[in-house]
Amino acid sequence: MLLLFRLLPFLLILAAGLVVWHLSTRATVRKLAQQSHPLNEPDLTPVIEALRKALGIERLPVFVHEIPQVNGLAAPDGSVYLTEGFVRLYRQGQVSAEELASVIAHEIGHVARGHAKRRMIDFSGQNLLRFVLTGLIGRFIPVIGPWIANLITEAVAARLSQKDEYEADEFATALLLKAGIGADPQLTLFEKLDAITGARAGAVPAWLLSHPATADRIAAIRTNLNRWNAA
Repeated sequence: MLLLFRLLPFLLILAAGLVVWHLSTRATVRKLAQQSHPLNEPDLTPVIEALRKALGIERLPVFVHEIPQVNGLAAPDGSVYLTEGFVRLYRQGQVSAEELASVIAHEIGHVARGHAKRRMIDFSGQNLLRFVLTGLIGRFIPVIGPWIANLITEAVAARLSQKDEYEADEFATALLLKAGIGADPQLTLFEKLDAITGARAGAVPAWLLSHPATADRIAAIRTNLNRWNAA
C-alpha cells in the first residue's frame, strides 16, 4: 500500500495524459470532418489508384482539409488528408501528381506504422517526464528549473517526432517503388517545398524541430535506396 501511495501521483499524471489525448483526438477528428471534403481531382486518380493497388486495399479515400497551409496529415482514425494549400500548388502546376502522391504515401506511412497510438503513449510519458524533471531540477535551480525541465521534455518530444517522420518517409519510398511511381518525386518535392515555403530550420536548433531537416530526410531516403538496390 505504501508503494502504491508513493506511485499514485505518477499514475495520476499518466491517466490524465491519456484522458487529454483521447479528448484531443476526438476534437481533431471532429474538426477535420467539419472542415474537409473528399479530394476530387481526376488527374490524380491514376497515382492514387497505383498506391491503392500497391497496398492491396479496396479503397484509398483522400480528403482535402480546408486550410491554406501547405501540409499533409494522417488523422488519428487513419484518414489521409491534404491541405487546400497543397492542392492549390498542384493546380498551379508547382507540384506534380507524382509528388502529391508521395505526400499521400508518407501519411499512409504514419497510419501503417501506428504513429497515432505511439504518440498517445509518448504524450503521457512526456507529461510524467516533465513532472519528474521539474521536481528534481527545481530543487537545485528553483527559478529556471521548470523552464529547463520543459526544454528537455520538448527536445525528447522532438526527437521522437523526428523518428516518426523518418519511418513514414521510409514507408513512403517503399510504397512509391512498389506502385511504380518511384522515389524521385519524393526527393524533388522536398527540394520544391523548401523553395516554395522557405521552410528552413533558421535559428531553431534541429533537435527542437518536430520534423527533421530537409537535407537529412533526403539523405536518409537515398541511403535506403542504396541499401535496397544493393540487396
